[in-house]
Amino acid sequence: MAQSRAKKMRQKLVREGRRNPEESRSPFAFADLRSRKTKSKTELINSSKNKFKNHDSYNGDDGSFLFVINSTFNLCFSK
Repeated sequence: MAQSRAKKMRQKLVREGRRNPEESRSPFAFADLRSRKTKSKTELINSSKNKFKNHDSYNGDDGSFLFVINSTFNLCFSK
């Protein structure tokens, strides 16, 4: 594969004892800075891990009840 003119010049500078310009590059030049659009499988699992942990009241089974005494019923039939 052919080498570019810029690469040939960099190699020539190194051969002559000068500094390689590749060493001046920022470490961020090699980092992948693209952001993901969707969550990964493990992120989806961890986000819904405790979603329905203590939500029994959703089914109406939270242990509470309502006790109503109808006093009018007793008055009507107390004769």
